Amino acid sequence: MIIVTGGAGFIGSALVWQLNQNGIDEILIVDHLGESQKWENLRALRFSDYIEKEQFRNYLSNNTLNYPIEVIFHLGACSATTEKNASYLIDNNFNYSKELADFCIKRKIKFIYASSAATYGDGSKGWTDDENKLEELLPLNIYGYSKHLFDLWMKRKGFLKFAAGLKFTNIFGPNEWHKGEMRSVICKAYEQIKKTGKLCLFKSYKKDFKDGEQKRDFLYVKDAVEIMLHVYRNNLVGIFNVGSGKAETWNKLADAIFEAMKVKKNIEYIDMPIEIRDKYQYYSCADMRKLLSTNYKKNIIPLTDAVKEYINFYLEPHKHLGE
Repeated sequence: MIIVTGGAGFIGSALVWQLNQNGIDEILIVDHLGESQKWENLRALRFSDYIEKEQFRNYLSNNTLNYPIEVIFHLGACSATTEKNASYLIDNNFNYSKELADFCIKRKIKFIYASSAATYGDGSKGWTDDENKLEELLPLNIYGYSKHLFDLWMKRKGFLKFAAGLKFTNIFGPNEWHKGEMRSVICKAYEQIKKTGKLCLFKSYKKDFKDGEQKRDFLYVKDAVEIMLHVYRNNLVGIFNVGSGKAETWNKLADAIFEAMKVKKNIEYIDMPIEIRDKYQYYSCADMRKLLSTNYKKNIIPLTDAVKEYINFYLEPHKHLGE
């Protein structure tokens, strides 16, 4: 049995879809659906069972999870970088993760969990996934800190010798409709251009970056799940970056979006809210050498091609993976 926490979410449901593509459906999905539209991500997927997160935590604490488990992909978390309730994030992203790690390590179950590139803060300490440099990192927000705290805990416990933590960069692609303001720029830009005919991007407040020349490491969700499965199949352990390894400007991303939509380019550079100016990443680029050294051979889908597929095959027809 494969367990995917956050299995109804963005990356989690994409992972389940890819497992289905590979002929695997002995999957237990753990999530909290609530009143969100996440359930739509599940409609076209095949899996054995679904459990709500709090019930699953009870099973863990009572040791009543009666499944033969091969691996737990722990992707369930609050991923809102704007969330300000630190106590909630510590319980949801840190304590819950500790419970799962303890459960897996004691039973020699493979444990692969989602960390985040948000742990790198402003990038001044670099973008390397070298575990010896974990203590140097200074996240810019409580979300990033909650993920960083768990990375540090895993290292202190010695668990990174038996588990893998994946630092996802800016992931985009199908099945993110439910994420509201936390949807990717591609998804929000598509809707904005449809409605107004233009795309608004933040102005730059650093002299080293012109407007729209801020850079990000963007990765298509289909590539992200391929990397996850590579880690799983090859029994890799430790911290790994999950990105394209290439920094692209917002302007280049905008070009790809307008081209895919067949709309004339129209960008307006707007003021960045004061409250996020000091916490804004102007550059991110994952150092992918560690993953590549594990014989990962798949080519990353180029940004322009990924944006075109996402818009034409998923956003425009409003389809989810598997539909």
